[in-house]
Amino acid sequence: MIVIVLNYVVPIEQIDAHRGPHLEWLRAAVDSGRLLFAGRQVPLTGGMIVARGTREEVEAWAATDPFAIHGLAEYTFIEVAPSVIAAGLEAIAE
Repeated sequence: MIVIVLNYVVPIEQIDAHRGPHLEWLRAAVDSGRLLFAGRQVPLTGGMIVARGTREEVEAWAATDPFAIHGLAEYTFIEVAPSVIAAGLEAIAE
């Protein structure tokens, strides 16, 4: 799995202006099986996405995020191989 850490590089007002299309992009990824979960960081300085696929596939997919297209965030990609998983979360390792 790939953990993506987003760091916003513009004021939150610009993020919020593109949040609707970003959420649609995330929901489409849930429907396709790519996205495991996503959320905003606290405090609100960026977000985090956990996705299935190879690093190359996920990087290409992330480039289609409206936040990336409009230059609103920087992306850091971290590949993780889960080895200890809580009961009920086994699908994360798939």
